[in-house]
Amino acid sequence: MTEWVDRVDEHDRVIGVVERGEAVRNGWPHRIAVTVCHRADGRYLVHRRPAHATRFPGLHNWLVGGAVAAGESYAAGAARELAEELGVRARPVPLFTFFCDGAIAPYWLALHEARTDGPLRPDPGEMAGIRWCTAAEIDALITAGRFVPDGAEAWERARKGGHLPGA
Repeated sequence: MTEWVDRVDEHDRVIGVVERGEAVRNGWPHRIAVTVCHRADGRYLVHRRPAHATRFPGLHNWLVGGAVAAGESYAAGAARELAEELGVRARPVPLFTFFCDGAIAPYWLALHEARTDGPLRPDPGEMAGIRWCTAAEIDALITAGRFVPDGAEAWERARKGGHLPGA
């Protein structure tokens, strides 16, 4: 299945529509929308990537999401990805956006938040396991090198910028 994304410039302005694989191969910036899920008790959802994943197998992440489809808004992409990957229907609230050099390719990353106290249905193709972690537990996973690099960068930016939801 071909995944079409907006190719964007250094100011996050659309300059064309390309196939996502082509954007990655050529190092062309595109858009990624993610959601940070948290509970009322201040814990964050952390998931482990499946061992068979082509990217970052077995590593942990606190971001749920993926590529924004061509012509789709960040908010719509975040909501779609949240439903696809966790079975959660919600309107994620925007937190901040930044340019990420990315471990795979460069992209604009838009972080959103959603409080998710209800049941979750993780997609086993995307998540091998989930758990609720404190900030200290996430710090420990990052320090141990058990976190997806871009997720670790987003964690540090969120903490330094005062953007951690529920904190």
